[in-house]
Amino acid sequence: MKIYLVGGAVRDRLLGLPVKDRDWVVVGSTPSAMKAQGFRPVGKDFPVFIHPKTGEEYALARTERKSGHGYAGFTFHTSPDVTLEEDLLRRDLTINAMAESDNGELIDPYQGHADLQNRILRHVSPAFREDPLRILRTARFAARFGFQIADETMALMVSMVSSGEVNYLVAERVWQETVRALAEPAPVIFFDVLNACGALPALMPMLLPGFSDASAIPRTALARAAEEQTDTIFRFVCAALPWEDQAPAINAPDRLKAFCANLKVPVDYREMAILVGKHLPTWLAMKDATPEALLTLLEKTDVFRREARFQHFLSICELLADTVSASHQQRDWLETAALACKTVDIQALVKQGHKGQALAAAIRQERLSAIAAALAS
Repeated sequence: MKIYLVGGAVRDRLLGLPVKDRDWVVVGSTPSAMKAQGFRPVGKDFPVFIHPKTGEEYALARTERKSGHGYAGFTFHTSPDVTLEEDLLRRDLTINAMAESDNGELIDPYQGHADLQNRILRHVSPAFREDPLRILRTARFAARFGFQIADETMALMVSMVSSGEVNYLVAERVWQETVRALAEPAPVIFFDVLNACGALPALMPMLLPGFSDASAIPRTALARAAEEQTDTIFRFVCAALPWEDQAPAINAPDRLKAFCANLKVPVDYREMAILVGKHLPTWLAMKDATPEALLTLLEKTDVFRREARFQHFLSICELLADTVSASHQQRDWLETAALACKTVDIQALVKQGHKGQALAAAIRQERLSAIAAALAS
């Protein structure tokens, strides 16, 4: 039995990057031999085991054969006779198909180190075409490292889209790769690659106008959001919000709802996207800081119950507004108004005998007065 460090850990070490997770391949062993040494199997049939002390994953060397459509349509074969080279051959990109022995020797049968040095993403074998998820993974690695995709690999990706194989990807896996790509240093590249190979219109057609040219607002806003090291919810809103003539589309909230439902986007991402889609037009059209306009927007964005979400909303709107027009004062106005509203003594109004709708009306009137006083000072 021989054990090798494989994949991303080898790649990142060669790049001088921190190694976060380590994966291991075991050559010349069997499931029973692994369990006899204390390794815990993952699942009933899959040849992956958990180390009894480190908790790291050790996979038996295996080969794979296409047996259906999509990323899950595979059967695998494992035996002590499967070689390390055969195991590495089934991997996606040459930079992920390197291994390291226990004495530090690099095993690189598919020239991954050369591609790493030349900043190239290249598929290991024609079997790349059998797994459409590899299109998304390749685009994500491009967003992470800024590497160029080899011409032959891009041609293969285009053919995978043309053949319809990409249509068998389930929404959950598309979202999983997308949100990971949004966290990369240059997430715009992810969408550019998907657009170049035809996968963007196939998988996320609503995003196509936003990444159709270099000056499109979503593309520009996403690039700025990444530069400012914002979180993935922030970046998702920048990428997904549909625009028409320098303003969010009139039906943006409905389109965002449908898009998020189709892609199985989590609630916190969906809520923020729809919140911005609904209220950014009001922000952009706000020319004067009237107490009524400010309080109405504060109420609609639920600032009095969800302060953290409100601040998130402000930051996203501020960046988007700066992307399409000159500097605005809306954030200052709204934060001033929100602070003023907090000075209203609701308990005092209750003691005065206000109840029900009368209390709500009195609170609102006091808040309007507080905002007016704050803006005048």
